[in-house]
Amino acid sequence: MQFIDLAAQYQYLKVKIDKRIQAVLDHGIYIMGPEVEELETKLAEYVGVKHAITCANGTDALTLAMMVLNIEKGDAVFCPTFTFFATAEIIAFEGATPVFVDSDEVTFNICPIDLETRIKKIITEGRLIPKAIIAVDLFGLPANYPEIQKLAKKYNLKLIEDAAQGFGGSIDGKRAGSFGDIATTSFFPAKPLGCYGDGGAIFTNNDEYAELLKSYRVHGKGKDKYDNVRIGMNSRLDTIQAAILIEKLAEFPVELINRNKAADDYEEALSTKYKTPKVPKGYLSSWAQYTIISDDRERDMAHYKEQGIPTMVYYSTCLHEQSAFKELGYSRGDLPIAEKLSKSVFSLPMHGYLDKQ
Repeated sequence: MQFIDLAAQYQYLKVKIDKRIQAVLDHGIYIMGPEVEELETKLAEYVGVKHAITCANGTDALTLAMMVLNIEKGDAVFCPTFTFFATAEIIAFEGATPVFVDSDEVTFNICPIDLETRIKKIITEGRLIPKAIIAVDLFGLPANYPEIQKLAKKYNLKLIEDAAQGFGGSIDGKRAGSFGDIATTSFFPAKPLGCYGDGGAIFTNNDEYAELLKSYRVHGKGKDKYDNVRIGMNSRLDTIQAAILIEKLAEFPVELINRNKAADDYEEALSTKYKTPKVPKGYLSSWAQYTIISDDRERDMAHYKEQGIPTMVYYSTCLHEQSAFKELGYSRGDLPIAEKLSKSVFSLPMHGYLDKQ
């Protein structure tokens, strides 16, 4: 049994994907070929935004968002502590300071109540300039954007949605990737919509941001290829990955239905044994992972291993406990809900090709 069965997905889409790849091999435009623009158009239509700009990976997508929003030294950017390292890494990379926020006990996402507490604390201290919030759509479930957007407006903060795990999810029909000032996603193979290598994208309705992103991703170029008008980076999605993603995006709505059916089957089978994930009313999860809470994680994971069922832990160490951020001065107990989750959650196989058995 596979934790994420990419082989089953490929076999199902093999003819279409192979045809798309062959088309790229035939025209030979391997960087920024026509499939890249086609994918960007389809992504923007799916998410429901004006602009989708692809790039080399999800971390670059977040970095590009930081560049567009002029995040710099002396700025405070609020983000969850219970998530993947890249969320805070890109803040520090710009010289800014990540301010870690505790989790909501039910959804595992960033807690709006704790978020406001930490915003107020930073304002009172006066050492850093509150600049932005990065909310992560953890395990496929969009964060509580109705409340987070209110806080962003109240404190004049930019809002970035990290939809790497949430692509395909929604709140009242509004899809992940369309919240906040700017949103990002990753096409890492294990993500809900993944390619066969690295890839990423940025979403926005802001025309100015879109033009800046197109420049920043290609060395800060201007209208002329050799007139670089700003300092940028080299972060382009290659054409073969775009071609693969076009076919996978076309199939994605069906896979999303299958993922939700698998989650329902898990809920039916496991809700009396574990604390299972809950989806709030009006929300749709894309189930990047199916993550449960255990009273004895090691025992339960060993039990599944004996049956040939793979499990994974996301995430065993919170960001405020990472060695790279020890100078920020956080201590054990500062973010208690996230710390508890990091010691008790584990994830079961989840993909669009699971059967009930």
